[in-house]
Amino acid sequence: MKKTILSTACVFGLLAVVFGAFGAHGLKNLVGTEAVTTFETGVRYQMYHAFFLFVLGLLPENILFKKSIYISTLIGVVLFSFSIYLLSLNDVVDYDFRSIGFLTPIGGVFLIAGWGLLGYSILRSNTGKKQYGVE
Repeated sequence: MKKTILSTACVFGLLAVVFGAFGAHGLKNLVGTEAVTTFETGVRYQMYHAFFLFVLGLLPENILFKKSIYISTLIGVVLFSFSIYLLSLNDVVDYDFRSIGFLTPIGGVFLIAGWGLLGYSILRSNTGKKQYGVE
């Protein structure tokens, strides 16, 4: 599980840098300022959650709900950030991506669930008490 989580964190981080560069340099010439700002929001949240997954992957294996936190975050990033990317590109493609706009808040709920599960896991875990001095 650790290798999967860390690999996903690296892929999300790599894609966030690539998409961020595209948003900063290539997208400006194709869409308006508001679409670029929206696109950058997707990139920012994707990078935040790449770091989140990196930290999750480094936590002890016996942390509660680790797999559920990972899956929730993975689904959240795909639904939230990737729907934002598509919505931002709506003016330059032939397909109207507004029909998938409902996915963005669903992705946000999955991201919130991942954070909530991690917080709950840390509070309920005995690992942190001895290893990190948290009580």
